[in-house]
Amino acid sequence: MKTLAHRVAAVGLVGAALVGLGAGFGPQAFGAGGTRASSAPAFPSLDPAALQAAIQTRPTDDAAGAIARVEEPGQLWKGSTIDSQTGRKISPNAHFHIGSISKVFETTVILQLAAEGRIDLDQTVQHYMPGLLPDTFQPITVRELVNYTSGLPDVDEGKPAESVDETIADRYRYRTFDEIINTTLRPNDRRPWPGPHFTPGTKQEYNSLGFRIAGKLIEQITGHSFREEVTTRILKPLHLNQTSVPENDPVMPRPYLHGYITDGNGTAVDVSQQGGDPSNMISTPADLDRFITALFQGRLLPAAQLNEMFTVPKGGDGNPVPFIGTSCNKQACFGAGLMSTPLPGGGVLWGKTGHDDGYANGMFATRDLSLRGIYSVSNLSLDFGAPTPLANRLLTAVLNPTAPRG
Repeated sequence: MKTLAHRVAAVGLVGAALVGLGAGFGPQAFGAGGTRASSAPAFPSLDPAALQAAIQTRPTDDAAGAIARVEEPGQLWKGSTIDSQTGRKISPNAHFHIGSISKVFETTVILQLAAEGRIDLDQTVQHYMPGLLPDTFQPITVRELVNYTSGLPDVDEGKPAESVDETIADRYRYRTFDEIINTTLRPNDRRPWPGPHFTPGTKQEYNSLGFRIAGKLIEQITGHSFREEVTTRILKPLHLNQTSVPENDPVMPRPYLHGYITDGNGTAVDVSQQGGDPSNMISTPADLDRFITALFQGRLLPAAQLNEMFTVPKGGDGNPVPFIGTSCNKQACFGAGLMSTPLPGGGVLWGKTGHDDGYANGMFATRDLSLRGIYSVSNLSLDFGAPTPLANRLLTAVLNPTAPRG
């Protein structure tokens, strides 16, 4: 299973990549409502040469290759690089492990169940699953699970970080929702049981444990596995035939972007086949583009539930609640499942980044779908503390294609 630092560092790619592109950035720039800006920028036409140059991996990227897809109305660009380890051209629509982008699929199912009256977003975890949380935790609502305001500790909090070689050796391990929840909240080694980080609803902090609990809730409410619900509710209706929830099957569908980790001897080890948990997903740029398009068009959720995804939680003063960490600029920038990033000149990108071993990904779009983008980078390092340089260059090429490419 991925380490805590591995997951926490994954969330800032899109926001950090855009910071240098213009003035007025930061969550405070996207309007008091936290839903959409009053005016949207007019994006320049796509420049294929600039986009292809942006995704070419460089020695300082610590990456083996990349794929990307960018679309504006009437314009579509698809690109890929050479895999530095195999020497072969990567398919522009290769499969890859999407990491925490799966949180958007999961949130969609939660909100569908809310629209059906089967889940009350204002009801508590303790109501639906008595005894799941230790008594040290105050009531946490379902909404707080998916908009990152639960105050829960993160997965495996307090567990010593694995070495790179341990991560490689452990890559096939698969854990159920129950195992992740129990070993995090009630570790049976000498670690103290972790407590809440803050009173639920008062702050925002990136968190994956809340989504493991939400996944368990989906299974409890429906009587079906997470895979069955996502497949029935999203994948089949949208004909996302290249997207899957593999559960404990490590085999990658072809063609796929190879993910690597450099071991302690400096050798790149192919970790494309890996385990994880029931919410892990595999997809392609084209399928993720189809998903985010259908989602933003309201084809998966009624308006009230869809708006939850674009609503940043506020405090009693009417301002976004404080954010703990580096993903947002001091104030909350996540709605339910989705992260917002203001653009220079107006407008907001909404989407999600995601990591799995060997992969760093992003899925983003403006709410009116005037710009959409998907990328996946084949990493060579477990150091996800810094923004992915390729993501920075790609977004710069989209917003300012005439900028120097150095």
